[in-house]
Amino acid sequence: MTSDTPAGRRLRVFNRRRSAPSRARRRFGAAVRMVAALALAGGVYTAFAPGALAEDNKPLSAAAQEGKALFDNSCISCHGRNAEGVEGRGPTLIGVGSASVEFQVGTGRMPMTRQEAQAERKTPQFNQDQVKQLGQYIQEIGGGPQVPTGSLTENLDQNPEALARGGELFRVNCTSCHSFGGAGGALSSGKYAPSLHEATEQEIYAAMLTGPQNMPVFGDNEITPDQKREIITYVTQQLQQDKDPGGLFNLGRYGPVTEGLAIFLVGITLLVFAALWIAGKS
Repeated sequence: MTSDTPAGRRLRVFNRRRSAPSRARRRFGAAVRMVAALALAGGVYTAFAPGALAEDNKPLSAAAQEGKALFDNSCISCHGRNAEGVEGRGPTLIGVGSASVEFQVGTGRMPMTRQEAQAERKTPQFNQDQVKQLGQYIQEIGGGPQVPTGSLTENLDQNPEALARGGELFRVNCTSCHSFGGAGGALSSGKYAPSLHEATEQEIYAAMLTGPQNMPVFGDNEITPDQKREIITYVTQQLQQDKDPGGLFNLGRYGPVTEGLAIFLVGITLLVFAALWIAGKS
C-alpha cells in the first residue's frame, strides 16, 4: 500500500498509466479474436456454399421438364412461377411433394375452376403419365412426401391378421369422418369427408401422407408405413368389395348386431300396434 507522500502519489499515477494500456490491449485482443472467428465462419461457408448452390441449380430430369411445361400451361396462374403460390388464388407447392400432386390432380380435384368450400372429385384433366410428370416437377423443385411405387397391399390381401389390424386402425382413426362403411360424411361449413369406395391404393396412401383439405396428416411417426398398408388392405379388400361383416341388410356395415336391434325395434313396434288393433276390435 502506497503512502500519501509525493512519491506515493507519483507511484499511483504511474500504475494507472500502466493499467490503461493493459486494458486496451485486452480489448484489442478480443476484437482480433472475434474477427478471426468471423473469418473462419466465412471460410467454412464459402467452402460449402458452392456445393449447395450447385444442388439448387441441379437440372431437371426429363420427366420433370415435361411436368414443368404442363405446370406453366395449366397451374401457374394460381400457384405462381416456380410453384411459389399466388396470394388469394393458390398456395405454394414447395414442400408438398409428388404425393399431394398425384392425389389432387389424379382425382380431378385440381385444377379447380373456382374457389369453393371443397374441391370435388372429378374426371382428371391429365392422364396418369402427365400426373406423374407434374408430381416429379414439384418433387424436384421443392421436395416432400412421395407415394411408394408398386402394389401397397402385396402379401397383405390374403393375410387375415393384417386385415383385422387394418380394420381396427380404420375404426380408430378414420370412421369419425368417413363412417364405418367408408361412405363418407358431412362436415362443417359445406365441407365433407369423401367416400372411399372409388379410391385407389395410391390415393389413400397419398391422402394419409398429405392430409388434403380437412383430413389430418398421418405422419409415419403416428401411423407407420406398414400400418398405412394394413388400413389400405382393409379398405380395398373389405369396404370396397361389398363384404359385410355379417347380416343380410347392410345396415351401416356394422354387422348383425345393428340388424338384430333394428329387427327387434321394428318387431316390437308391430306387436304393439297389433295388440292395440286387437284390443280396439274386441
